[in-house]
Amino acid sequence: MKATLNNASETSAVSGTASDIASVRAAVTGFIQGKDDVVDLAMCCLLAGGHLLLEDVPGTGKTSLARTLARGLSLTWNRIQFTPDVMPSDVTGVTVYHQSSEEFEFHPGPVFASILLADEINRATPRTQAALLEAMEERTVTVDGRTHELPDPFLVIATQNPVESAGTYPLPEAQLDRFLMRTSMGYPDHGAEVAVVTAHHHGRRVNDVDPAIDAVATRDLVRAAENVHIDPSLVDYIVCVVEATRNVPGVILGASPRGSIGLLRASRAWALLQGRDYVVPGDVHHLAAPVLAHRLVLSVDSRARGDSAADVVTSLMGYIPSPQGE
Repeated sequence: MKATLNNASETSAVSGTASDIASVRAAVTGFIQGKDDVVDLAMCCLLAGGHLLLEDVPGTGKTSLARTLARGLSLTWNRIQFTPDVMPSDVTGVTVYHQSSEEFEFHPGPVFASILLADEINRATPRTQAALLEAMEERTVTVDGRTHELPDPFLVIATQNPVESAGTYPLPEAQLDRFLMRTSMGYPDHGAEVAVVTAHHHGRRVNDVDPAIDAVATRDLVRAAENVHIDPSLVDYIVCVVEATRNVPGVILGASPRGSIGLLRASRAWALLQGRDYVVPGDVHHLAAPVLAHRLVLSVDSRARGDSAADVVTSLMGYIPSPQGE
């Protein structure tokens, strides 16, 4: 009888999780037209405790994605427009002395939000870019020797324009490695663009998006992703894939163990988004390029031939045998 009750409770929990995910997805994709996979990748990053780098031209909805996701999940959000004169304290916050109370008081910066949009991050100086490193990795900010906890969950969605390079500071490999995934929004197809223009014409804004779940339910989804089952054979497969990136001709720097951990965490979150409490090889295949490609450094000759890191990862997935019978 006890086992029956436990099974019923687990079934109810899975059903509730699927319902919450469907509600959030409907709320976000109802505003972000024609980009369902990008929306899922952003949700996957949040549930996996990672961060997302969007590399795309202006006007494709990157800011709208961050704002709509925050609305749907009932999370706080802030935006930083990076320029060369933005200082690290403009990101993390400052300690100010108040003469009336004769005390120092910390004034939090915009990084203290569950979803932070770091717009055009490559326009910030390396020193300011580095101010995000501790926040992204440790979920804390240290100012004047005092450490402050960031909200839970915490997601950085950073954007950069791949076309315009004047006045930019390319992200170093150490910072790129902090991002769980890199992807692009891309232009919408004709039907989706008509829907976007029509909605804009009728005055629909991000603030019109109703929250789908509350912040407590959002944190429950993050915990559920951590408990998704992954078979040891799939863990071994993930490590084999990452190891292979270090031995490919034309690749001078492969993915680090952080890439293996990221692919595992992302696969768990992706499985949950697909309504499963276990990972299958297809989850790893789908996420390999977004999770690993930006961690690879290609040789000059490879880049001259027009090779891309994403193509390298896709090729690896084609010949490394995946576990069977999962």
